[in-house]
Amino acid sequence: MHNILLQLDPDPQPSSFDAVVARDAGAETLLRHGGVTPEDVRELIYGLIFTRHPDELRHSAVFIGGRDTAKAEALWQQARKAFFGPLRVSMLLDPNGANTTAAAAIVLAGVHLPLGQSTATVLGGTGPVGRRVARLLVRQGTHVTVVSRSADRAANAADELRALQPNAAVEAAEARSPHDIEPLIRGRQLVVAAGTTGVELLPESLWRAVAPKLVIDLNAVPPLGIGGIDAHDAAKKYGETLAYGAIGVGNFKMKIHRAAVRRLFTANDLLLDAEELAEIGRSLIAAG
Repeated sequence: MHNILLQLDPDPQPSSFDAVVARDAGAETLLRHGGVTPEDVRELIYGLIFTRHPDELRHSAVFIGGRDTAKAEALWQQARKAFFGPLRVSMLLDPNGANTTAAAAIVLAGVHLPLGQSTATVLGGTGPVGRRVARLLVRQGTHVTVVSRSADRAANAADELRALQPNAAVEAAEARSPHDIEPLIRGRQLVVAAGTTGVELLPESLWRAVAPKLVIDLNAVPPLGIGGIDAHDAAKKYGETLAYGAIGVGNFKMKIHRAAVRRLFTANDLLLDAEELAEIGRSLIAAG
């Protein structure tokens, strides 16, 4: 029986990137829908689950992507509501690669640091990737400082993390210049830059002076988010600091993405969000 992947995308055109990865990972048939709204989801899901016997539904799955994470999450919630009894399929949520990217970054960080005993600063911590990075770190017991150019946005993101994990050690901070950032990274083991493309958040002179154990930049568009490193860096040593660039992380992100799509077709009840993707990443590391 063919593995069918239903691709739901709120963008006018469903992502060709996600389609290619899905085919390479074992989705034999793709049903691609763009411009999907929450009101469209139930009937699309019904079309997927009513056409196969429950014992066959592991061969059907859903991928939800798109560039707008809030819209994608709304589709995700509606899809979950459409399931009942044994009539359900596995789903993967990865809008704009935010979940797979965050998962890859945190799994790689865990290779080098005991995250449960570490402190981290997430620059650009209120964007789609930054929020997920902070969320995964908090899940690991890391003390996290969420940094934004807006104090209100940083505070809101920190409140969301505390609601998710009531015992979370989370701080919110505003930073509008490198001068503001310096005290926020001093003494931290991990610094992640997850800001918008083409904006340098952390100058080379600053991180070299502070020398955190690990810096991870998730921006591949020049100028990079962390000055003085290369996008291809993968655990490259700069003095006392290890560095990952966006492509160094991205290579592992692609492995997680493909493995997640393959995982969808092993059962009909999997919900793969950021946390589940991080677990997939850790299993890949363990397998070598």
